[in-house]
Amino acid sequence: MKRIPPLLVMLTAFACHAAEPVIQPAEVRRRLARIQPEAVRLALEDMAARWPQRCGQTDRAWCATLGTRRDAFMERLDKQDPAAVAEADALVRQVRSALLANPLLDADRFLLIRRGANNLALPQNWQQQRDVNRRGLTNEIAFLTGLRDTPTVTSLHRAEPGTYIGDLQLHWDAHRLMFTGENEKRLHRVYELDLAAPAQPKMFPFIPDDDVDNYAGCWLADDSVIFLSNATFIGVPCVVGSSYVAALYRWMPADGSIRRLTFDQDHNWYPTQMPDGRIMYLRWEYSGIVHYVSRLLFTLNPDGTGQRELYGSNCYWPNALFYARPVPGDPRRFTAIVSGHHGVPRMGELVMFDPAMGRRETQGVIQRIPGRGQPVENRVKDELVDDSWPKFLHPWPLGGGYILTACKPEPDALWGLYLVDTFDNITLIHEEPGQALFEPIPVQPIPRPVVLQDHVNLAEKHGRVKIVDIYEGPGLAGVPRGTVKSLRLMTYSYAYRGMGSETDRVGFDGPWDVVRIMGTVPVESDGSAYFEVPANTPISLQPLDEQGRALQLMRSWLTVMPGELQSCSGCHEPQNSSIGSTRRMQAMERPPSQIQPWYGPERGVAFNREVQPVLDRYCVRCHDGRAGRPDFTLRPGVSIKTKEVYYINANNLFPPAYLALCAYIRSQTQEGDNHLQTPCNFHVSTTELFQILEANHHGVRLDAESWDRLTTWIDMNRPNHGTWSENVGAKRMGRVAERRAEMQRRYANLDEAHEVTYGVAKLAAPALPPGDPPPPPPPAPAVPGWPFDAAAARAKQQALGAVTRTLDLGDGVSLTLTRIPAGAYAAADGRHVTIKQPFWISVDEVTNEQYARFDPHHDSFLERGEYMQFTQEERGYPLNTPTQPVCRVSFDAASAFCRFAAQRSGLRVRLPSGDEWEWAARAGAATPMSYGAVDADFSAHANLADAVFHKMERLRGNMPGAAIPAWRPAITNVSDGFRVSSPVGRFAPNAWGLRDVHGNVWEWTTDRLPDGRAIARGGSWWKRPRYATFAARVPYAPWQRVYDVGFRVLVESE
Repeated sequence: MKRIPPLLVMLTAFACHAAEPVIQPAEVRRRLARIQPEAVRLALEDMAARWPQRCGQTDRAWCATLGTRRDAFMERLDKQDPAAVAEADALVRQVRSALLANPLLDADRFLLIRRGANNLALPQNWQQQRDVNRRGLTNEIAFLTGLRDTPTVTSLHRAEPGTYIGDLQLHWDAHRLMFTGENEKRLHRVYELDLAAPAQPKMFPFIPDDDVDNYAGCWLADDSVIFLSNATFIGVPCVVGSSYVAALYRWMPADGSIRRLTFDQDHNWYPTQMPDGRIMYLRWEYSGIVHYVSRLLFTLNPDGTGQRELYGSNCYWPNALFYARPVPGDPRRFTAIVSGHHGVPRMGELVMFDPAMGRRETQGVIQRIPGRGQPVENRVKDELVDDSWPKFLHPWPLGGGYILTACKPEPDALWGLYLVDTFDNITLIHEEPGQALFEPIPVQPIPRPVVLQDHVNLAEKHGRVKIVDIYEGPGLAGVPRGTVKSLRLMTYSYAYRGMGSETDRVGFDGPWDVVRIMGTVPVESDGSAYFEVPANTPISLQPLDEQGRALQLMRSWLTVMPGELQSCSGCHEPQNSSIGSTRRMQAMERPPSQIQPWYGPERGVAFNREVQPVLDRYCVRCHDGRAGRPDFTLRPGVSIKTKEVYYINANNLFPPAYLALCAYIRSQTQEGDNHLQTPCNFHVSTTELFQILEANHHGVRLDAESWDRLTTWIDMNRPNHGTWSENVGAKRMGRVAERRAEMQRRYANLDEAHEVTYGVAKLAAPALPPGDPPPPPPPAPAVPGWPFDAAAARAKQQALGAVTRTLDLGDGVSLTLTRIPAGAYAAADGRHVTIKQPFWISVDEVTNEQYARFDPHHDSFLERGEYMQFTQEERGYPLNTPTQPVCRVSFDAASAFCRFAAQRSGLRVRLPSGDEWEWAARAGAATPMSYGAVDADFSAHANLADAVFHKMERLRGNMPGAAIPAWRPAITNVSDGFRVSSPVGRFAPNAWGLRDVHGNVWEWTTDRLPDGRAIARGGSWWKRPRYATFAARVPYAPWQRVYDVGFRVLVESE
């Protein structure tokens, strides 16, 4: 390598280039505008500090005047001074020469892809290379030499016109090159090229089948190769299977064996080996989360073990991290291209990360380049980077803060090769009119990563999972120890090629994939679990309470290799924390648990086979099609009717009983919120179906298996179809299931039979006879002086003196209280109730702003949207604005707020009893609602399930209304104006000044059931009036945070 002169000598010597041809004035001005004097100074000082013998000392005077000279040239160019062009170009060349003196660019040659600018051959961000448009495509592998002087590009290997070439990978010794190309059948294959004799590339002997593509090979430290292949026979579900999913496979040169390593729903992209020997790759998944933002950076060991997230779980930013590569010399940092979903393909913002700083959204961002010192925003947007410049592709970190990359600095600029740095310099190396220059790699030896020994046992077909403590981590925050009794295990049958749940719905609104029930395994009293699972199988876990009900939903999966022991700390336990590997675990003191099957073998959950038998046993004797009742009888399937047929396959049939039952279930939908859900967010106890059944619905008593079948079906996101064959039909299936099964046998040692069905379930236990139906409400007892009208109510109140007061919570925030007189009334349950003492009660439900005085970290969050998301609006409906009532607050937390308010004020603050709540809410009324009858117009009085609640909105792409018909039970001839909870105080008060005693949110009371559950009263925005009367009650565990339950406070009179 030749020695580069120090900066001062180099700048002086540059005068010899003054006679060279100069570029056009507009281009000179463009390049001049890119010069950032402070960035230049910082880079030159950094180079001088790192390589003092090579780079000399920085000419501070030259740097100090750089900005002034740049601005002067800009002004002269704007005035069309003809002499300014050559002088400005000389300054641009000086800066370029100084920055390209960086010793990290000492390689004599650089590999690149030169591609015609008319077709960049970049797959969309939901695609692989197979999907690129090849029309007019011209591309070649080339060498770039003379980087610091006059760069020259020389062809190394040219692809046939209309065929793809790319995915360059240089071998560790820098003598060989791996790339993706196309064979004579236009199938993608991976090739090797000897850089010393490049005439004839050699194709790697990967998967040879004529319906399979192989791409993006990556040499490992032991010279085996990880590559991508669509031999999965999975189709990307959000584009109806038109893009064929590629997974990671490993080829062993010693014996030519190939083994599949990843078993994911959707694409893997861009594997690269890290210095510690692990493989970094991008994994796309959306099993219950938002597909446009759910490309997560993962790592695994070369043998497939240790698959775990590196960056981006439970996030809305970044949408994607393409071309991630480790930073040489720093074991923690990596660079990647942050891109969107729709919009520009693959390209985007260049960002450097450090996962040790955090793994969620912008927590781990060191810097966006350029963007020194500027914060990076958590943007929730589909086309995330369309309006962001400059745009980057194919970064190759050189070390420190220096990166070789393809870049398009401005919308009308060319795609050229640049040196960029964390000081914000963007230095052009080379560009060519009519061409795009991609994938730069210095041709120089690369240090081999650590060679990790394989730990799989291919003679086994199982692995084991160890959970240290299921209660550790935020996933089960607030759930008392001892609550989790077991784990439900489920797996998936992913969409085949040519189908997918965007239109071929597995369920009404989710899940994306056919879900397959495996069974359960126990959890010990210390929270530990240890169990055996089938290898090479994506498995989701759901922690269950003693009734077998899911406390949290794992909207992802783990995959265990043959013979692997995979360890988890807890439920969503952050990787950057530790609970101690030496902790004693009860589960490890015995052999691993075997999966306890769920009423038969592993199978896809289908409504007609698993749930309809429960309806036949207990429901159809009344719900048989008679008017005014949901019809739960077994009838031929019908199609979902929407105004736009694209979003639903008309041949996809749903049993009427399925659609009728779904109306009583608030589910996680096809795409729930990406952020971690609170425990019990979709617990079956929060569904109207279970609330009705547990309230002794006409004496119906379910046997344990029937409860379990309904619970499991709801927890698995209420699927309809249990196989894809039943979903799309035999004609569309063709041989794709056979081909997938064949590939699984060949490369994963799996005997897959996902299209097999096992008949309609036969319930094992005898049916329970109906119990006594709830007795009719007893006649209201005569209570002297009750009921009374509004005028009398106000008179009783005013007789006490002051009617209102405030409860100061600090920082200018207070609660307004109203005074409630003593008295007696006939309660909704027929009791004569006497309230002996007056009390004060809050006029409104406690708001988010007020609750934040006690717990500033609480988030009432939002109510999820439906179907698919592409915008913030489709994400859902906020419940956390300052004036909305606080929700997702447990009885225990509400009680703690009362203690906080009591301690602050010196008053006796608590939750009201049920009798106190009802007395205050009635304000003398004897009707079922404070404002009258159940069927009265409530639009001015209460936020209940109305026309707004029932409606399916049409947002981007007319979704979800174009895909999901209105289904939520509601009073559609009344409109109160709110889809979810309203700000407090929007509706008329009762006679004593209380607002929202019906609807908005349920309100905790101190009443308890014998089993310890706390009672909430008043109904919510989700409930129709009949379920929000004075008689309505819902019980929940006192620690349970519920999406539509809040509270108001009572202050005892002094």
